[in-house]
Amino acid sequence: MPIFEMLVFAAAGAVIVLAGTYMAKVSDELADRTGMGEAVFGALMLGAATSLPGVVASVSAALADQPSLAVSNAVGGIAAQTTFLVIADAVYRRANLEHAAAEVTNLWQSAGLILLLALALGASLAPPVTFLSIHPVTIVLFGCYLVLATTGMRLRHQPSWSPDETALTHPDEPDDAIEASGSVASLALRFVGLAVALGVAGHFIAWSASAIATSFGISQTVAGVLLTSVVTSLPELVTTIAAVRLGALQLAVGGIVGGNTFDVLFLAFADAGYRSGSIYHAAADRDVLMIAAALVMATIMLLGLIARDRRGVGREGYAIIGVYVGVVALQVWLG
Repeated sequence: MPIFEMLVFAAAGAVIVLAGTYMAKVSDELADRTGMGEAVFGALMLGAATSLPGVVASVSAALADQPSLAVSNAVGGIAAQTTFLVIADAVYRRANLEHAAAEVTNLWQSAGLILLLALALGASLAPPVTFLSIHPVTIVLFGCYLVLATTGMRLRHQPSWSPDETALTHPDEPDDAIEASGSVASLALRFVGLAVALGVAGHFIAWSASAIATSFGISQTVAGVLLTSVVTSLPELVTTIAAVRLGALQLAVGGIVGGNTFDVLFLAFADAGYRSGSIYHAAADRDVLMIAAALVMATIMLLGLIARDRRGVGREGYAIIGVYVGVVALQVWLG
């Protein structure tokens, strides 16, 4: 039994939880102090920072010639984090979280997530053409993400439309009490330090998970879906719950949606690190199935953001849980 690797896995997971918890408060303050707003900061900065463990895990797996682990970690993380939003919905009992945190930026990022996942799915079905061992869709993914990010920031300050406010809507309003927390520079340094800690922990997560999977005879896909993707996604769960308790609802939703959008780039980074060709084609069919499942869950999430159920978890929440449990059970059954 790989006792040492299991201890490393647990220790790295603990670092992720602790760093993620503190990051929510720092992010809430930075969102107000920089004027970016919770939804934009959550989608771009917090989403990318909390995704660092996952991107390091996927790239590490790709460099170690483990394409299934790299891909399943990426899309498994998207599926897990979408489910985390349902958990946050249950924590926030005043209203449906998608209703209370209505924000055009979150709708934009959700639609963009569907686009990026569709491109990744299409890449796995297209001819395995590469240039310097990089598939053309990898470049397209980076370009699309840049457009999504810049347009999302513009929509924050110049929205073309806005959702109707109701008695249950929780607007994004700056907290006047944050001035005592230090300068923007000091907050930014804390944010970067926490992000680095998350990235280092992600490397050890990938290394230990691979050793554990090999020792117990677990497939790379199952290891990615059940081990690395869940643990490296803990920052999203921790920061989302913390943001909800702070009343930063747009930050909570934006962190999940933006984190998921950034997570699609795991595939692009992993493709660049995988030197044996296109990682989209090196992955197994069951890994492609996870991409399709993540695409379905992202679509359900967007529908929920549009429908805006007023109370409870909402129909989209139960549907997301059903899809996630179903696809994980199928992966375990496949072995």
